[in-house]
Amino acid sequence: MLGWALTFLVIALIAALFGFGGIASASAGIAQILFFIFVVLFVVTLIARAIRGTSSR
Repeated sequence: MLGWALTFLVIALIAALFGFGGIASASAGIAQILFFIFVVLFVVTLIARAIRGTSSR
């Protein structure tokens, strides 16, 4: 999911460079949403592992 967020960020930067403001803002918004979903899922996973007491192996 982090890869998709970075992809949309790159699309937004390229679109902004060429002057496509609408596409750039939409891609940046999607990248931001995907990044926050990734962070939330990462934190939930860390908490679940801490509660269950499992190791990374």
